[in-house]
Parts: sequence; structure tokens; C-alpha cells
Amino acid sequence: MDASRQTILIIDDTPINIRVHSELFDRECEIVFATNGEDGLRLAHSNRPDLILLDIMMPKMDGYEVCRRLKADPQTRDIPVVFVTALGEEKDEAKGLELGAIDYIIKPITPLIVKARIRNHLELKRHRDLLTAMATIDGLTGIANRRRFDEMLHQEWHRAQRSGAPLAVLMIDIDHFKRYNDTYGHMAGDDCLKEVACAMTGVVKRPGDLVARYGGEEFACILSETDAEGALIVAEQILKAISGLEIPHSDSPTAPYITVSIGFCATWPDTGHTRQQLTDCADQNLYRAKNAGRNRVYLCNLEHCDLSCCILENSK
Repeated sequence: MDASRQTILIIDDTPINIRVHSELFDRECEIVFATNGEDGLRLAHSNRPDLILLDIMMPKMDGYEVCRRLKADPQTRDIPVVFVTALGEEKDEAKGLELGAIDYIIKPITPLIVKARIRNHLELKRHRDLLTAMATIDGLTGIANRRRFDEMLHQEWHRAQRSGAPLAVLMIDIDHFKRYNDTYGHMAGDDCLKEVACAMTGVVKRPGDLVARYGGEEFACILSETDAEGALIVAEQILKAISGLEIPHSDSPTAPYITVSIGFCATWPDTGHTRQQLTDCADQNLYRAKNAGRNRVYLCNLEHCDLSCCILENSK
């Protein structure tokens, strides 16, 4: 699937309607379809389309109920829904719009008009996505900001609760960064932050993971489906990647180049803990790493964070 093309999900129980709508947009959009409401909801979750064309009269679950469920779910509520239906009464249209649809098109359709209206909705969606992305990106480093970190941790925490998978959070701090700014100046400090961010994104690459600037010289990572052993491997790789930059830091008592300290914690979110406890644990381990001499990883499992903590020093 071409990631640059927008995606339209068609939910309609009549194959000829699906074919007609597909032929209108298949040259400029990716098309996925479902012939019933349940499959449509599943595809909305898995594909995250840019727009949904939704019939109303379907067996088992009608389009109104599909729209209601889409708008009640935080994962799908922002997807624009356009009803395309033979129900032409004013009360039907009002009900559809009240449920959160952005448009209501009555069959039989006029292809050129439908195409123009859907193009306008897709263009608005593109601009809205751009504004949302800009609001969650750190302006200096180009990576996710604290707001995006909080949003994704919320999302991944609940996903891990459903799947029973582990989840890990890393807190990363550049060692003696104030001294670096005092020695080399704030412009050099900004360049340093950019290089460190770039190096970390070179390590943390999986779609379900995230690197964010948490504030100042502190960064954070979310590692989905990752236990303490897996998170330790990533933390070691980050230590080596940052050291490998060999950014000079003549005033550092730790090393002659920029280094980082890392604290992390891993847990299974279905064990009764909260995501706040996870981040608090990782943050405490970051301070433990710094107090133990910096340029190292301090880690634990949240379930045994008072019993099984250990320190790993950078091998360089």
C-alpha cells in the first residue's frame, strides 16, 4: 500500500455499490471495503482510513450503530464518516449528522458531485492531520514531544492490557548538559540535542515504538511488546550510539565526549499497576544511574523494583 495515498473505507452490504464507489476513487486513493458493520469496525481499527463511506441499511448492525461506535471509540472517532444511503427523509439525514457524520449523500448518486465532495473532505482531513502532527512534534529536534509521548503511552498501555504483552519505558538524560552549554554555547547545545535525537531514532525503529523529547535535555522512549531483557538491549544500543557520535565535551567529568544516562522500567500492564507508576519507576532509575556515576543504564521490573535492580555500565 502506498503510504502517500489516502485511504477510503467503504462499508456497504451491496457489492455493486462498493464497485461504483471504488471506481470513483481507486486511481487516487487506496480502497478497502467491508460488507457488514462488524467487519467495517474491525477494518477501521486496523487500517485507520482517512474517510469512511457508510451505508445505513445493512443487516445485523445498521450504519447508524456503526457510526455511533466509531465516534465512541478514541481510536476511530476522528475518522470522517460520510453516509451514502437511499434514506432521503429529513429526519434520517438529521440523525446521521447528529451522530457525527460530516456529510450525508442520498442515492442514487451523481458521480461528479460525489467525487468533488469527497475530495474536499479528504483535503480537509489531510490539513487536519498535518496540524495534529505539528502539535505533537518537538520544534527543535523533529521528534515527538511530551504531548505525543503521553498520548502514545496511553494508547500502548491499553493495547498491552488487551493483548497481555509487556511494555517498557526508557528515560534518557544527556550527562552534564548544562556544562556543555556553558562551554560551547546554546547553539552548539541545540545541535547536540538534534544529533542525540537522530541517533536514538536510528536505534528505535519499530512502528509501535516512540522516541520523544521529554523536556530540556531529557528524552523518553516507549517500547511496545518489550520486556526488561529486550529493553536492556535497546538501552545498550542507545548508549553506544550516543557515545559513537563522539561529540566533544571537554568539561564533562564522566567522559571526553557526550554521554547519556538511562533509567528504565518494564511491566505487564494487566498486573494492576498504572502507567504513571511505570514512568515514575523509569524516572527514579534514571536518577539512580546518574547518582551511580552516569554513562550507564539502571533498570528494573516494576513488579520487583525494590528487589531486582541492577546497573550496567557502558563498555566503552
